[in-house]
Amino acid sequence: MDLSDLPPNQTVFVRVQFEDLDRSRVRSEYVIGRLRTPPARPRDLRFVWGGDTAGQGWGINPALGGMGIYEAMGRVAPDFLIHCGATVYADNAMQPQVVLPQVVLPDGTIGTNAGLDVYPAKLKVAETRVEFRANSLYNLLDENVRRFNAEVPQIWQWDDHEVTNNWSDAKDLSGDARYTDKRVPLLIAYGTRAFLEYAPLRWYGPREGERVYRKLSYGPDLDVFVLDMRSYRAANSENRQPLPDPDTALLGPQVAWLKNALRRSQAVWKVIASDMPIGLVVGDGRDAFGRPRYEAVANGDGPVLGREFEIADILRTIKREHICNVVWLTADVHYCAAHYYDPNRAQFQDFLPFWEFVAGPLHAGTFGPNALDNTFGPQVVFQKAPPPGQANLPPSAGLQFFGQVDIDARSKDMVVSLKDIDGNTLFRQRLAAQRCHGGRRHD
Repeated sequence: MDLSDLPPNQTVFVRVQFEDLDRSRVRSEYVIGRLRTPPARPRDLRFVWGGDTAGQGWGINPALGGMGIYEAMGRVAPDFLIHCGATVYADNAMQPQVVLPQVVLPDGTIGTNAGLDVYPAKLKVAETRVEFRANSLYNLLDENVRRFNAEVPQIWQWDDHEVTNNWSDAKDLSGDARYTDKRVPLLIAYGTRAFLEYAPLRWYGPREGERVYRKLSYGPDLDVFVLDMRSYRAANSENRQPLPDPDTALLGPQVAWLKNALRRSQAVWKVIASDMPIGLVVGDGRDAFGRPRYEAVANGDGPVLGREFEIADILRTIKREHICNVVWLTADVHYCAAHYYDPNRAQFQDFLPFWEFVAGPLHAGTFGPNALDNTFGPQVVFQKAPPPGQANLPPSAGLQFFGQVDIDARSKDMVVSLKDIDGNTLFRQRLAAQRCHGGRRHD
């Protein structure tokens, strides 16, 4: 249901009741929700972000309180959540008990997943519309998630696991024994439909009915630019083409859209919500010639190549148009980090320094850290990941992370915090707002 024309800066309570389509007198209990609408005038803002929910076979474990990080995020009373993708794991089957030789749970117990009797479709990879929908329905069995959804508005984007790992139109499942139906375009269609059915996402319009990328304004101090790094990408490759090439597309039409939207923005802060980080190397196996394939932007140290041309174009425009207070938020790599991009330490130097913050997973296996690519000069200011040699640590290991952003209405400064599953602050960075006029920077 699309609610519009709500009053600004008000707490709105919602009461919903469902009616049986066959028997109109049969009605559900009321479901209660509330939200605070965006302000028309400056006020203090707080929002949270992260990504990756119910991944790597880790589901709802009642003995551990379910998906507890959603309760931790709710306790900070955010204005909204940015979910940076992998809202479900349609390609990760679950088992009632999780036994992984390389994983030892802190309390010595075996991981348990509840709810598979309710949604047995989660026992296999999703291949049908019903099975894709079951992934979203499974997450809603968790009390923490339902309580959070009833209290916190959300901005969703998607990543790969809403369909299958590292997908594009060129994905080949011929060697994946888990899939009976290996028609990737059909799986993309089913996964897209299921995502749009459950995402709190306004229909864009008849010309682009499945559009995910968009800009949302949250009062005069904040614009959020939501990217889509899946729908327009070319096949994953070695990603080292020496010139811009359609075969290395990642954002496609969003490059021009984002540059224009940033130019027009009058907000103090411009937050770019990205599916994947810019400077972390995310691999995707090897091609038929044994060369490494890359899933994200980075392709290893060196000059701008492949998909990096799109990012270089955006960063160059931000500098030349004097667009200030741009921050990148992302997830995908299943650990948390703060990266400072410095042109003085970069191979490509035609950009303004900026910060990128990584948070997650929200409830999935923990991995990392990933290698850095020096093209845009990132520095690791902070990171927390599993100890060396350990991977796919379960949520019970405690290495689940979310980010929190606070914007002060008076000073306009932004404070970014990285927090763990218990809400403890691991890292905090204050970013002073640059003086702007009409969304532009004063030199």
